[in-house]
Amino acid sequence: MTAPRKPATFRLDDPHVVLAPPPQEGPKPRAPRGVVRVMPEPEGADLTLPQQAPVPAARRRFPWGTVFWSALGGLVLLGLGLGAANLIQDLYARVQWLGALGAALAALAVLAFLVICCREVIGLVRLASLEKLRERAEATLADDDRDNARAIVRELTAKLSATPQLARGRGDLETHLGEIIDGRDLIHLAERALMTPLDREASHLIARTATRVSIVTAVSPRAAIDMAFVLFAALGLIRRLASLYGGRPGVLGMIRLVRHIISHLTVTGGLAAGDSLIQQMLGHGVAAKLSARLGEGVLNGLLTARLGLAAMDVARPLPFAALPKPALSDIAGDLMRRRSDEAEPEKSLPGAG
Repeated sequence: MTAPRKPATFRLDDPHVVLAPPPQEGPKPRAPRGVVRVMPEPEGADLTLPQQAPVPAARRRFPWGTVFWSALGGLVLLGLGLGAANLIQDLYARVQWLGALGAALAALAVLAFLVICCREVIGLVRLASLEKLRERAEATLADDDRDNARAIVRELTAKLSATPQLARGRGDLETHLGEIIDGRDLIHLAERALMTPLDREASHLIARTATRVSIVTAVSPRAAIDMAFVLFAALGLIRRLASLYGGRPGVLGMIRLVRHIISHLTVTGGLAAGDSLIQQMLGHGVAAKLSARLGEGVLNGLLTARLGLAAMDVARPLPFAALPKPALSDIAGDLMRRRSDEAEPEKSLPGAG
């Protein structure tokens, strides 16, 4: 057994340095004296990554909270039903026609409740179908599937068939469906044809609502009135945007949309971006030109506009791919121009500091 060679350095152009062939089985020939043999290592070395142990799934506990609220809701419904039955019996005991009137009102209330439940279920189903359509469109943009793109375009045109301003876009898409177009390009065509008018109208809705919020909160004498009006305007804006894109949500649908919008703002960090823009706009001399109330109105208007942009992104049935996503600066510029124009008469008043 020969002793291992000590580390040494060699030049590549040295004639005594020889590149040896790949190692083979059997006896290896010895190199002549004074010759250095370089043995290359195989490139296909087995470099296995350490396998991480799978995270054990958390044990699912029994939903005692769901059981509690379900039982409590059932008790409340039973109490209301028993109270209504006792009321109708008392009315019948007093006067016959009063009992008939009470029974008719109870039947009408039950019918209205069933209709409201059906509308809520239809609204939830419609929102779920739009969310699935958006997910399918995102997957089609990634894998460029032509058949899926055609199915998505047909489904989208059917959902937006009641929108009159999209008649021309729907007609153009019908002509493109028979042509040989890649799936990604077909989704882009559908976005340009159907989403462009809706995005323009949605931006106008957001700008008008933000302007209204800024005006009302600037002249409102109470903070409670400001909060109530901002909440009312924000919920109305979300409902109108969802209806514009084909959602038409009910009460439960609105709750679901608000949850999605809050999650969207949390994930994208939209509120932080909005704060930086607000500080930039209100810090470069704008706040000094306006009064304190007007500056507060501009702040509330910008926050409402940011919320509207998040609602637009959530309610849109197609992701932003071919069209640019609206930015807060686009709406904030128009808002600042309007508020500056309204601030000019205030400066011209006598005694205005």
